[in-house]
Amino acid sequence: MKNKYIKTLLFSAAIGSVFALSSCEDYLDVENPSTLSQDVVFSSISYTSSALTGVYNQLPGDNGYGSRVSTLYPNAADDFRVGGDHNPQTRTGIAHYGASANNTELNLPFLQMYTGIERANICIKYIPESALYTNGSAAEQATMRKFLGEALTLRAQFYHELIRNWGDVPAQFEPSSLMADLYIEKTNQDEIYDKLLEDLAVAADLVPWRGESNDPTTRVTKAAVKALRARIALARGGYALRRDSRVMERRANYREYYEIARNETRDIIQSGQHGLNPVYENVFRSLHGSSRMDPNYELIWEVGAFGGNARTDTKLGYANGPRIDAANTTYGQANGLIESVPIYFYAFDSIADSRRDVTLAYLSVNATNQKLLTTPMLMREGKFRKYWTSIAGTNQTLGINWPIIRYADVLLMFAEAENELNGGPTADAIAAFEAVRRRAYTGYENSMGTTPTGQEAFFNALVNERYLEFGGEGLRKYDLYRWNLIPKMIADTKAKLRAMMNGEGRYVNVPQYVFFKPNALRGAGVTAREEANSFELLAGFNADGTPMVGSVSQVMYQANTTTTAPEGYTRINWRASITEDHITGSARGFASQFQQNKSELFPIFTGVLNQNYRLTQDYGHQ
Repeated sequence: MKNKYIKTLLFSAAIGSVFALSSCEDYLDVENPSTLSQDVVFSSISYTSSALTGVYNQLPGDNGYGSRVSTLYPNAADDFRVGGDHNPQTRTGIAHYGASANNTELNLPFLQMYTGIERANICIKYIPESALYTNGSAAEQATMRKFLGEALTLRAQFYHELIRNWGDVPAQFEPSSLMADLYIEKTNQDEIYDKLLEDLAVAADLVPWRGESNDPTTRVTKAAVKALRARIALARGGYALRRDSRVMERRANYREYYEIARNETRDIIQSGQHGLNPVYENVFRSLHGSSRMDPNYELIWEVGAFGGNARTDTKLGYANGPRIDAANTTYGQANGLIESVPIYFYAFDSIADSRRDVTLAYLSVNATNQKLLTTPMLMREGKFRKYWTSIAGTNQTLGINWPIIRYADVLLMFAEAENELNGGPTADAIAAFEAVRRRAYTGYENSMGTTPTGQEAFFNALVNERYLEFGGEGLRKYDLYRWNLIPKMIADTKAKLRAMMNGEGRYVNVPQYVFFKPNALRGAGVTAREEANSFELLAGFNADGTPMVGSVSQVMYQANTTTTAPEGYTRINWRASITEDHITGSARGFASQFQQNKSELFPIFTGVLNQNYRLTQDYGHQ
């Protein structure tokens, strides 16, 4: 009786909440058959589609990629972090690598991912047993196979997210209703990853290419399956914090997994189904509603946002992105909780790299639609902007999709795997690397520099290129994790912050203060670079008394001794905004609570731990 009740309850949940993944698609205008048995559901294409929608349902929302998983969990690296002093009980504890097991931000996302896994397990179990799958028409069988491939891919994504945040986790690959014992111990992450890699190999044969299905990029297509398989293979072949040794280790057979990554990414490249967007900024504008500016389908897989609620939509552009004053009546408030690390601004080429002014928003918007210059400590993410959407007012949910995988990542994963397997970059690896870099330097290709040809030098160039390419997209911390570079990143970042504070080394010409005049926000109709460079800026005065004026790419690179704002200008602490407390302070310092071989992973939330007597708190957490 107990199992029958659980089975009914979980299955009803799996198909009972459906939503639209893309506001311009009819795919999810579906029925709600939550009272039907699985025999009925999986005997119908429509109802099976609804059940699969219930799996997709667990990607967005406040506890998925709509907020916490996309903006709170990853942002603790040298690109962006959650602003605020360390508190182990709040989101700032995550940013400082010191979240406690009682931090409630760690609870609901963990549970939501397992809900997604349970819903996927139901589909994976019952789709192959259905008459449509085994004896339906050719079209029906193809559709059911496609659904199965999507469910396998979604389950892999949920498990990958769990592992890269918590390490070894309980692994369940069948519906709970069929399990004799639901108290599950942790499974070694290597075993889980190997299972997922097998599943994704199957899924790649079940799911068609984008051009064959014409599905929106909020649906899993073959390129998404293969790219996720490559990403998981690189994680499996990378470093990870181990429960037994409690140190970061990479397995001896790691090259096998680099081979998987190389083969899968090469397949995507050779398919011709996807390419780079010719304009970097348009990749992210395409996420902001129904207007698509992605002619080459660089966006391979997105989390769809819809419905204007905390369950099926996202808070992208509100919880991150430029801040907008609460009194603004045109756009409404945007909080912009995610702050850039100041040195990130100076990691980009000052003139040639088009990514800087898209990735970094060093402006806020006041009540009267004037844009104000921020300090380097208060720069925000720029890829998600409320004023790029058509939604205004007090809305926090803005229908902005989250990019899970894009083609630039495929190219750089391929280049990384080629370099590792061949003891240095091949011509194909260099071509893939330079394709990403060339797009960023459009119009300034002569400033790209020479691509290194040695293995270590090329790897270091890749590490830096991924830093510049994917800022704010939730990849940097996890890249550093699998490379075992988080401790080095923290030490390097602190050293660079101190050099910038003191105006030393590469920061010798960074001004201590910058002066600006507020001017009108030009909004959605101009590029990010045009918006940034429409500031009226003054760095100070030359020795002969003439003003040092110019664009952002000029003024922010001119040392000055002026300390008093000239008439009509507002002074901003630029280099002067950084203090020693921001570097080594116990609560405010960068990554202030980091402990090597512990802080790389989150503790499991106490409430979750208490519900399963076989579940343990590991990696030095208590």
